Amino acid sequence: MKFGLIGTITDDEITFDSGQRITGLGGVLYQAAVLCGLGEETCLHTNLGEKLADEVNRMVKDWSTLRKKGIRQVPGPGNQVHLHYPEKGERIEVLKSVVPSLLPEPVIEDLPELGMLILVVNSGFDIQLSDWRKIVRSASCPVWMDVHSLFLSRELNVPRKYLPLSEWKEWAEGVSFLQANVKEVASMLGFPDQVLSEDGFLQFGERAFDLGVKAVYLTLGKDGVLVMNPGNFMKISAPQAEAVIDTTGCGDVFCGGAAVKLASGKDPFDAAHFGLELATRAVEVKGVEETFRLVKEYQMAEKKP
Repeated sequence: MKFGLIGTITDDEITFDSGQRITGLGGVLYQAAVLCGLGEETCLHTNLGEKLADEVNRMVKDWSTLRKKGIRQVPGPGNQVHLHYPEKGERIEVLKSVVPSLLPEPVIEDLPELGMLILVVNSGFDIQLSDWRKIVRSASCPVWMDVHSLFLSRELNVPRKYLPLSEWKEWAEGVSFLQANVKEVASMLGFPDQVLSEDGFLQFGERAFDLGVKAVYLTLGKDGVLVMNPGNFMKISAPQAEAVIDTTGCGDVFCGGAAVKLASGKDPFDAAHFGLELATRAVEVKGVEETFRLVKEYQMAEKKP
């Protein structure tokens, strides 16, 4: 199986009320770490700030299944993000700098060889809607979309806010699997500041199915994930983590694990169980490199008789 992966590599600075500070590369590298850790050939398409190139190359040098021809270096510091996690409430995200949006042609060239294509909207600047529509129309493989930052305001150097986005249907039309969290679903329904009920989530699922979506994954943080497909839905609880070291990238790890199982023929619910298992293990380590090692060790252990 060969996966196509579109997204942005981010240079993250993460702070907490306790004063703890974590820095490192993230973004779409988390999905890439899971796919490659599971041994899947992965064609990564991203614009990478030239100042991050050496660190990225060092980080992925042992990822033997990563195909890097879609990584295009661009001038500047790259996609820089400051994330603050308060003891209570939503995290605060400040975008310091961005890279240009991805061009669709290299992705379209890869499509005939792909078993699945994944788009992760890491920054909101990752790809233009018109270019994404070109890719979806050209794809014959299943497409997974994690909407993530699509609904965040785009000003630099100020806290980002969730905004309603009426054109979400144009982004989602023709996508096979749609991933979003609670705030993102509320934004798609036009009420980013409201707390939705289960009926609201199911209503959103029906709208997504009308667009051709086969399954919706509504991530609920430590409470797991609500999986919806036409005619059925199930809340799946996350396993208990032994220790919580770093929750950054949990949804990304879930995405990579679930996508691999879907591509292998598992149903959306079995795929979610596997994605949650990996995501729970991932909170026990810190950063992309440790995530790759954890997933690779997990895969090797599963293969043992």
